[in-house]
Amino acid sequence: MLELLWTEDVTEDTRYKVLFPIATPLKDQPPQVIDNTVPEERVFKVLLGYFLSDVALESITFGDEVLSIQDCRTRGFNVLEHISLNSSKVFTLEVPFTDRVVQQMKGTVSTVYTLALTFGLLVLPDYTPFSYSAYLEAKTEDIVPPSVSGGCDSANFFIFVKYGSPGFSFHTIVGKRALTRSLSQDYSFMENSTHLSLVVPSTAPDVAIEAVKSSSIKARLDVSLRKPGSYAVVEEFTLACNFPSALTECFPNGTMTALAVKLESVPNLNPSQLTLRDPSCGPNYSDDRYAFFVFTGNSCGTTRRFFQNVMLYENEISLPDELEVATQSKTEAPDYVIKISCYYDTNTTHAVAFNTRPRRSEPYAENANGGLQVAMRIASDDSYSTFYRPEDYPLAKYLSQPMYFEVELMRSLNSQVSLELENCWATQNEDRTSTPRWNLIINGCANPVDSSQVVFHPVWVDDRVQHPSLVKRFEVQMFAFAENKDHLNNRIYVHCDVVICDARNPLGGVCAGQCSQQAQGTKGQRRAVPDGQVSAKEPRMIVSLGPLMTATT
Repeated sequence: MLELLWTEDVTEDTRYKVLFPIATPLKDQPPQVIDNTVPEERVFKVLLGYFLSDVALESITFGDEVLSIQDCRTRGFNVLEHISLNSSKVFTLEVPFTDRVVQQMKGTVSTVYTLALTFGLLVLPDYTPFSYSAYLEAKTEDIVPPSVSGGCDSANFFIFVKYGSPGFSFHTIVGKRALTRSLSQDYSFMENSTHLSLVVPSTAPDVAIEAVKSSSIKARLDVSLRKPGSYAVVEEFTLACNFPSALTECFPNGTMTALAVKLESVPNLNPSQLTLRDPSCGPNYSDDRYAFFVFTGNSCGTTRRFFQNVMLYENEISLPDELEVATQSKTEAPDYVIKISCYYDTNTTHAVAFNTRPRRSEPYAENANGGLQVAMRIASDDSYSTFYRPEDYPLAKYLSQPMYFEVELMRSLNSQVSLELENCWATQNEDRTSTPRWNLIINGCANPVDSSQVVFHPVWVDDRVQHPSLVKRFEVQMFAFAENKDHLNNRIYVHCDVVICDARNPLGGVCAGQCSQQAQGTKGQRRAVPDGQVSAKEPRMIVSLGPLMTATT
């Protein structure tokens, strides 16, 4: 602006203003691209600015693909326009790493993500176009978690754990137990820089038994990897296989063996309490997972049926009735019953070869096992001084009247042995395997479910008893079997399994002392031995007494 001022006289001034347009050159201020990407979020975040308010974002080009702003938003890209207090304008864009416009370059331990794009802009109101290109790059460290795989053969599970990214620590859980140093030795632990391996037997305690078949066992092994501290699950792996197993074996001499397995569906089952049909026939061996039975075709309640050219011997393994009722009252576990079957050909001929030779010496006698005689009788009172004679039977007693039983090893002066009562029970007739039956003593202890339990009486030295270890005394209250709600059967017989123990070398069980397992309820082994048969290690006999009649007034 130019202003001219002059005066023509004292009283009047003249002013003249002239405006001249001036053009100045533009200041170069290119747009800025600010990369706000956080690789761990796996999203490119970019800011483009700063512009005056007359600039608009029209499109974005990714390689050879041109997308309008609306197309970008439809694709899942977050495109926003922001205006600050000083009227400047910026644009923001977010593109996930997983979109196809993002390029990836994988390395051994990391991945590089790149994004090349061009912003298409307009200057309003003339819609003058211009563009600006940007190149973004982000690098992520790849964390690969460990993984588990495995397989089976006829006897073992094979587990392989592949390590993940370096520094990724974890705990290995086999079944429900952590893999400790001692457990690693049991499971043949091996490792190198990339893997660890385990060999877990199908009979291991960490293996769950799902089902049993006639010739196989279906077992399952669970393996999990967990983070230290938080114990969060990193990887879970389950492997189930069928393993060949002879659960029942039938021998030509009539001996049968059966293996009972504790299933996952009956977690509260105690295998040592299982019996055959005859509840006195318990397992020959048992632990917390298995029970093994050995018996013959004419014992333990085994039945026989004839078919064309074959004989079928059958038995079953289950809990005794009183334990079954007690178990069902506490839990809803299913009944546990295993059927045992053995087929024998009736028309099969076996050739047997033998040779004879002259006798080399005269026969002579050697020391050997002999028969033992055990007697059971009832005393007239708890002094055990007088006893009922055989001609006093059938013996009449009132209901709930005490009966004082004594069991003695006869004609023995060996103080190094002891007589123990393993099982005693009552039946309605002389057949000790008949039903119904009521257990009085189980594994040397009073029946825990009996409301009137057996009372054991001590034995002292007197004129008649020289060795108290050879005598056992107990008291039973007279009772009767109920045939129905209105009628009682007034006749009972009492039977006892007797074990002769070596005091110098007790074998455990009842040989450890009368009712040595009382604290454990009815746990323990029970084996049936036919009448008159004894064992070189643990002589056993069965004695019976009766009939006992219910007296009436």
